[in-house]
Amino acid sequence: MAESDGGASLPSVGSDAVKRSVTYFYEPQIGDYYYGQGHPMKPHRIRMAHELIINYSLFRRMQINRPYPAAVEDICRFHSDDYVDFLASVSPEILSEPTHSHYRQLKRYNVGEDCPVFDGLFDFCQASAGGSIGAAVTLNHSLADIAINWAGGLHHAKKAEASGFCYVNDIVLGILELLKVHRRVLYVDIDVHHGDGVEEAFYTTDRVMTVSFHKFGNFFPGTGHIKDTGLGPGKNYAINVPLDDGMDDVNFRDLFRPIIRKVMEVYQPDAVVLQCGADSLSGDRLGCFNLSVKGHADCLRFLRSYNVPLMLLGGGGYTVRSVARCWCYETAVAVGVELSNKLPFNQYYEFFGPEYTLHVSPRSMANLNTPQDLELIRNLLLEQISRLPHAPSIPFQTTPSTIEVPEEEEEDMDTRPKRRIWSSGEVDSDYEDEAPSPPNSHSTSNISRHLADEMEDDDSDATPSP
Repeated sequence: MAESDGGASLPSVGSDAVKRSVTYFYEPQIGDYYYGQGHPMKPHRIRMAHELIINYSLFRRMQINRPYPAAVEDICRFHSDDYVDFLASVSPEILSEPTHSHYRQLKRYNVGEDCPVFDGLFDFCQASAGGSIGAAVTLNHSLADIAINWAGGLHHAKKAEASGFCYVNDIVLGILELLKVHRRVLYVDIDVHHGDGVEEAFYTTDRVMTVSFHKFGNFFPGTGHIKDTGLGPGKNYAINVPLDDGMDDVNFRDLFRPIIRKVMEVYQPDAVVLQCGADSLSGDRLGCFNLSVKGHADCLRFLRSYNVPLMLLGGGGYTVRSVARCWCYETAVAVGVELSNKLPFNQYYEFFGPEYTLHVSPRSMANLNTPQDLELIRNLLLEQISRLPHAPSIPFQTTPSTIEVPEEEEEDMDTRPKRRIWSSGEVDSDYEDEAPSPPNSHSTSNISRHLADEMEDDDSDATPSP
């Protein structure tokens, strides 16, 4: 099978030629954080994606922002004070001589093996959340049509509990910021795991509709049944699409498009948040779907065609070279360009072999999703959506105030300074060059440590976890 196409041929939606202004949030030190040897979550994948984005010259087509770290009070807009205090104070040094109190706190907040305490943990959380809040502020002030934070998308974190490699739910914080200006926000999740933390946060409101496409069954986190639809005012505003192993491009598209089309028609959101978890790609270390990069990105292409303010976030993804390819390509889809399949030379070029291409064909894998099951799921969910009131008129009982962002003159995209935008509306024009920075003080070694881990992971015959 040829490796140039990267999966089944998918027709385009709308027009990629339609220009959309795009803002891209990136913290140069994000790749230095390290969950620990053997842990599948590797923040370094974000730096690898950024390296491709830079070497494909996509930075010339969008505004580059370095996010301010989220402040404690911002994180506490969703998370409990005691949980945030714990995250801000815990460190490997403190736990080197654990007391009974430490053990009790670790258990209480579900911090341990899956969600370890690592050097710079809270700084990492602040960077991730800062990018998503900053992206929301950008959309709120109409500074961009699309805002990207690949360091975000950590959808499992709960109000007072870490879960599934996630500590702070940047998505919920970003949506709360969007709700200051927008009446209705649509959240769409294409990670292989159910977006439980976001669904739980908005389960009883109609101001946020959540739609999650995920593996359901003997699979983490075990939630996301098709009958879980919301409570009270939020009844029918939670949409769950439970899927089985081997989901491919064509089947995914044939579910995604009609469901999202109906949601857009009936719910008419003022803003959309798309969680682009890359663990739904073929060959993911912890995943079990069989999507190509193009099939994954087709979800973004479809939502982009509606020209509604759109926030793009990362999420899962544990085969790092696949993650980098995916989020680079989806950045290109956001700005409306098609990239050469031949990868440009970059700092991590050797890790994209033996293909050295942007697109790689999915694996040969049995698709356990039968046509009958998929048709039943589609019909049940379309019926659920049809029961909703058309464009529900949702009053602003309390609309938080927003601070104006200072106006600036139009400048050439290639020459104007890169800015940092934060929820206060402040603008910092001293953003340094886009190239990845050297490791910071949170690194226990250097980049070679991350790459050695990646080589070990890619060479292993890891099977999807239950």
